[in-house]
Amino acid sequence: MTLLLFAVLAYLLGSVSFALISSWIFKLPDPRTYGSRNPGATNVLRSGKKAAAVLTLLGDAGKGWLAVFLAQTYAPQWGLGEEAAAVAALAVFLGHVFPVFLRFQGGKGVATAVGVLLGLNVWLGLLAMATWLAVAFTWRISSLSALIAAVLAPLYGIALLGFEVSTLAVSAMSLLLIWRHQSNIVNLLAGKEGRIGEKKEPGV
Repeated sequence: MTLLLFAVLAYLLGSVSFALISSWIFKLPDPRTYGSRNPGATNVLRSGKKAAAVLTLLGDAGKGWLAVFLAQTYAPQWGLGEEAAAVAALAVFLGHVFPVFLRFQGGKGVATAVGVLLGLNVWLGLLAMATWLAVAFTWRISSLSALIAAVLAPLYGIALLGFEVSTLAVSAMSLLLIWRHQSNIVNLLAGKEGRIGEKKEPGV
């Protein structure tokens, strides 16, 4: 029952959309109405307001880290072990991707996944970030960076954490993240995927 409570709280935390919050703060249009229509940092960047995109990125990553941190801190008091952090990790990610506050239409989960990885293991998170940055610097395609980082994250997890329940959570997140990028994969194969910083007209 206590484990379920951790999962529900983490899910609700994940459901908070910082793309909408930052857009409201900076008086920008709803990110679900332009570009990729995705409530995430990359799409908010298409508004031309870099500060809003940074706030979205930090907020979405921060909630992923916070959910894991709180589980790691308080779970032992309830007689729970590593499984609590793993459950919270997956739940906060699911909250971002399928947020109850946005009728289950959320972001793709890249920033939140990075926050989760940093919470589970700092080196794991840094490796994923380094992978994303290396690919982004080379090809300037956000989705390609996310996909490659998602493929490699479980391998990093096995190397750093071993075959533990947290590694299973990382693998599940990676699979969901790849699934959420289906349209991007199609565009990548067709050579039509947009590049970082490139603005898109509504509906594109």
